[in-house]
Amino acid sequence: MRLSQTPSLSRGNYDRAVGRRTDPEWLATAWGSARVLLLGADGSTPIADGPRLALVGPGDVPEGVLRVFLGEDADGPYFAGIDLAREKEIAQGEQWDGQPRAGLRTVGAQLDDVGSGLLTAAVALRNWHQRHPRCPLCGEPTEVTQGGWVRRCPADGTDHFPRTDPAVIMLVHDGEGRCVLGRQPVWPAGRYSILAGFVDPGESAESAVAREVGEEVGLAVRDVQYVASQPWPFPASIMLGYIARVDGDPTLHVDHEEIEDAQWFTRDQIRRHEGVALLPSPVSIAYRIITDWLAAE
Repeated sequence: MRLSQTPSLSRGNYDRAVGRRTDPEWLATAWGSARVLLLGADGSTPIADGPRLALVGPGDVPEGVLRVFLGEDADGPYFAGIDLAREKEIAQGEQWDGQPRAGLRTVGAQLDDVGSGLLTAAVALRNWHQRHPRCPLCGEPTEVTQGGWVRRCPADGTDHFPRTDPAVIMLVHDGEGRCVLGRQPVWPAGRYSILAGFVDPGESAESAVAREVGEEVGLAVRDVQYVASQPWPFPASIMLGYIARVDGDPTLHVDHEEIEDAQWFTRDQIRRHEGVALLPSPVSIAYRIITDWLAAE
C-alpha cells in the first residue's frame, strides 16, 4: 500500500542548509535578515490567518530566547527563537503579544509545506535542548553551537547531537476487510488508532512490528510492508509506518498494561463510527494509514 498523500509532518519543503550551521560569521549576519518562528516554553507559536506561521523579524524577538537556524529559501534565512523556560502549559488559542497561538498537534496538518516543516523542526529542537542541557558523559552544562544543532561540553570537548527515537506504527489486517484498532486510557472516549511501539536497540523495524503486535494483542503477523514515515517530536520520535497481515489465529489477547482495549473492526464499522467515535488527528501518520486503508477496497 502506498499513501495517497504525504503525512502531514513529513512535508518540510525548504532547504535546511546544513553547511551553514558550521559558519558562525554567516549565521551572525543572517540573523539580521531572519524570519523568526517564535516558540514558547509550552511549544506553541503565534499563528496568523490561513492558518500560517506568524513569523517576525529579529528586532521582535524577546531577550533570552535560544536562536536556532532552521534553514533558508530564495527569500532568505529562517530561524527559531525558542523559549526554554519551564513554564506551565498555556491553553491553545491564548494570545501572545496580541497574536493567537497554537501548537504543532493543533495546526500541523493545516499549515503549508514550509510552515509545517519549520514548526516540526523547531518543536523537535526545543524538546531536545530542554531535556539535554548537560553532558551525558561527565554531567557538565553544555554550550549551544552550530546554529543550535550541537551541544558541546566545555569540560571534555565532546559534541552531542539531537536524538531521534525510531518507533513503528502498524495497521494489522486480515485481508478480508477487517483491521485491529486499539486505544490508550488517556485518550478521549471512543478514540481508536492503529498499534505502535518503540524499536528496541539492535532490532530491525520489521522485527519490532511483529514483536509489538504480539506483545499488545497476542497476534502473529506476516507480509510486513513499509508504507511511509513521519517525524513525531513528542518528544523525539520518527514514526515508521507499516501494514501487516495476521498470520494464523485472529483471536485478540489484549495486554492491558500496554493498551486499554483493542478490537477487530470492519471498514463499514469504522466509516459508520460503530464503536469508533474518533480516529487519530489528521496531523498523525496513523490517520493517513487508516483512511487510505478504508479507501483501498
